[in-house]
Amino acid sequence: MKNFILGIMLVMLVACSSGQSGETQNLEKATFAGGCFWCIEAPFEKVEGVKWVISGYTGGHKQNPKYEEVGAGTTGHIESVQITFDPAKITYQQLLDIYWRQFDPTDAGGSFYDRGTQYTSAIFYHNEEQKKLAEASKKALAESGRFDKPIVTPIRPATTFYPAEEYHQDYYKKNPEHYKSYRDGSGRDRFIKKYWGEEHSMNTKYTKPSDEVVQKKLTKLQYQVTQHEGTEPPFQNKYWNNKKEGIYVDVVTGEPLFSSIDKYDSGTGWPSFTRSLEPDNIVEKVDRKLFMARTEVRSKHGDSHLGHVFDDGPKPTGLRYCMNSAALRFIPKEDLEKEGYGEYVKLFEQQAAKK
Repeated sequence: MKNFILGIMLVMLVACSSGQSGETQNLEKATFAGGCFWCIEAPFEKVEGVKWVISGYTGGHKQNPKYEEVGAGTTGHIESVQITFDPAKITYQQLLDIYWRQFDPTDAGGSFYDRGTQYTSAIFYHNEEQKKLAEASKKALAESGRFDKPIVTPIRPATTFYPAEEYHQDYYKKNPEHYKSYRDGSGRDRFIKKYWGEEHSMNTKYTKPSDEVVQKKLTKLQYQVTQHEGTEPPFQNKYWNNKKEGIYVDVVTGEPLFSSIDKYDSGTGWPSFTRSLEPDNIVEKVDRKLFMARTEVRSKHGDSHLGHVFDDGPKPTGLRYCMNSAALRFIPKEDLEKEGYGEYVKLFEQQAAKK
């Protein structure tokens, strides 16, 4: 826990020492609760203008509460996230619009299958302007007729926020398979889809064009791999030995898939990763070709064949996402902003701060 807090302080110190002190001084905070903090943290992490998101506990009476105490409902705290954002790039109103689409605001007893006050929703305002905007947005949602029950999310003044244990931070990145399983099992995504449809998606811009357009856009090898489950030769592909920092996106749609931070040399001759950058952009299917059962990996929005995932990888996940270079496009970290992937710059800033 101490190491995690020191890490946060180090990130802030690095930002100041790199000539960004003026920007840091203009940052603001927003604090939201909407059930399991893993599921509330992840959507905001991907938003342009959000500097960092911390999972934690607030609204209770005990100092420095632990996860087990909060989960038992004995401290009065609620699982929450605290967002540090740049108001010049994203407004508090825009954060509210994202927030309301992440949970059931009509549930006063918990959130999906997590029950108890520690899993209820709340907006914790940091100033009167936030309070005014939160109340107006709640009123607008109630009057929209989207839900047939009253909106019960309270709007409360912010109190001391305690960061959760380090293993809870960025849980969707550290444990993507369990995170996906938890979200699917809880019913959260089914609820969001039912009441918000495709409006809730952060990735609607990643749509697959017609097959005619895809054929013109791709090389013969890229088309064969992505559209017909082909496999490129090992050690004779573009990224198997690429050691540059950046992210890998779907060659068809551009949806983010993997990061160089999680890339390693598997010795197979294909680019390999221990985890996906965006678990929501990955679809896994059983592949029974070659007289064996393997787990095929495809992109969600492009439905591109990417490769396969195996359970013989290194720690911390034990997984090996063995991908085809032909299915990927690499974007160096220095080009992320101009290519429209600026939200991932902070991943490499945080990685540099850890070294």
